[in-house]
Amino acid sequence: MSGAAPRGFASDNASGVHPEVLDAIARANEGHVPAYGDDPWSERADGVLRLHFGPDARGFLVFNGTGANVVALRALTRGYDAVICPETAHLHVDECGAPERIAGVKLLPVPTPDGKLTPELLAPGLERAGDEHASQPRVVSISQATECGTLYRPEEITALAELAHDNGLLLHLDGARLANAAVALDSSLGELTTECGVDAVSFGGTKNGLLFGDAVIVLRPDLAEGLDYVRKQSLQLASKMRFLSVQFEALLEGDLWRRNAANANAMASALGEAVAAADGAELAHPVEANEVFARLPADRIEALRSALPGLLPFHEWPGEEGLIRLVCSWDTTEDEVRAAAGALVAGPAQSSRA
Repeated sequence: MSGAAPRGFASDNASGVHPEVLDAIARANEGHVPAYGDDPWSERADGVLRLHFGPDARGFLVFNGTGANVVALRALTRGYDAVICPETAHLHVDECGAPERIAGVKLLPVPTPDGKLTPELLAPGLERAGDEHASQPRVVSISQATECGTLYRPEEITALAELAHDNGLLLHLDGARLANAAVALDSSLGELTTECGVDAVSFGGTKNGLLFGDAVIVLRPDLAEGLDYVRKQSLQLASKMRFLSVQFEALLEGDLWRRNAANANAMASALGEAVAAADGAELAHPVEANEVFARLPADRIEALRSALPGLLPFHEWPGEEGLIRLVCSWDTTEDEVRAAAGALVAGPAQSSRA
């Protein structure tokens, strides 16, 4: 293992900041500039977001992913509206009720086998549209990549967008790992969003090498109306905005976002191959981006925990015994993957003697 500090596979949130991003922050740390986004870095960040998502896109930088989802849903909904999402969606499972408490929307979770909505799964959620006794479906929200590590192909997103629009709904995409999905599918960011009919995106930067920061991107000009106020009221407007903006400029102006995601994906692919080859282990979902879901016997999980460094080398999936998630990051190395693969192949007895 390289480096003095322990590193593991718990989450791409656990990784550090890419040196090019740190350098950009340091360069922006000169003198005084106007606050709240009236600065050259924010102007350039807005331009680079439009370059990737289209000339009609409007970007609103926020502190984190939950904030991005809350701001986006607040901007797209009214007080009696509902959001249809997979039951595994981050906004349903891992945001402490923030979309319901702060955005004030009812979530309508749909069971899915792999984290992905389909038109067939979505259709029943539309049945009470127009019924004044029910919260009105207004938004369909999907995650790309999903919380199961699976991916929507462009045609699948387009089919959901068309069904949503035909029924007067909007399509929101939680893109905490959108960069990983785009690299895995050899697509641009716009090809997986704007060109598929997505209306709003929560675009993740933190998981792809930033210090902090995500973005709400609306892809239709009319949806941007009032969003400045929604962001401020939702406690997501940064005063020293230049330090958010310069990170997105560094990430998106060149190919840093692709390089970071490509490394994470490649390491996950290699780790997934090791899981598939290990006796007594199996993949719970195909490895399509930078997450590996593995089913292991309890003794094999403990052996892996003993072999890997750090307090949280991987994440044990709640509610499913024997299921763990390993996430690769922009800085995951081949040596780290080999160490994990060796522990998987060695088995409990050999790992405990190591």
